Amino acid sequence: MHRSTLAFVLLAAAICLASATTSPAEFVRDSCRGTRYPALCEQSLVAYAPAVHRSKRELARTALAVSADRARSASAFVSRISSGGQTKVRSREAGAVRDCIETMHDSVDRLRQSVEEMGRMGRARSPRFAWHLSNVQTWVSAALTDETTCLDGISQYAGPAVRAAIRKKVVEVAQVTSNALALVNQLGPRN
Repeated sequence: MHRSTLAFVLLAAAICLASATTSPAEFVRDSCRGTRYPALCEQSLVAYAPAVHRSKRELARTALAVSADRARSASAFVSRISSGGQTKVRSREAGAVRDCIETMHDSVDRLRQSVEEMGRMGRARSPRFAWHLSNVQTWVSAALTDETTCLDGISQYAGPAVRAAIRKKVVEVAQVTSNALALVNQLGPRN
């Protein structure tokens, strides 16, 4: 019995030592493996690894901030298309583009709200933590729905040039948002 206990203690110590020596970049890579778009996750977050260190909460917050920034950029892009900056929008497309602009604005607001909510989470095991985590999950899910709604409207009513231009930007935002939600969902009472 004594030998098995000693073996267990040594194994546990080795695991702890191995996890303590994981670099912040490796931590980001490992965390991104649990997302739907791991390569995009790693590409968009590895630059923040030194600031994130090995904190799942900070990684999720950073992923939300990146998603909000990209959603804001995509929203501005769609607005420029609407004003004729890239491609002339035909009248039948105008409604779909306006709807897309509105849903992308909503997405940006929800993502920014989520970043702020992450800062109010408090201690991991508190009821306050669970409440704020639930809010973040709800708002990020709603942001993802907003992005999908934009894509659906554009797919149905926009011509090929407008559809392709907007789709490229919004799909990337939806993928980054999906990754952010996956990282948020990795949080639990110990993070």
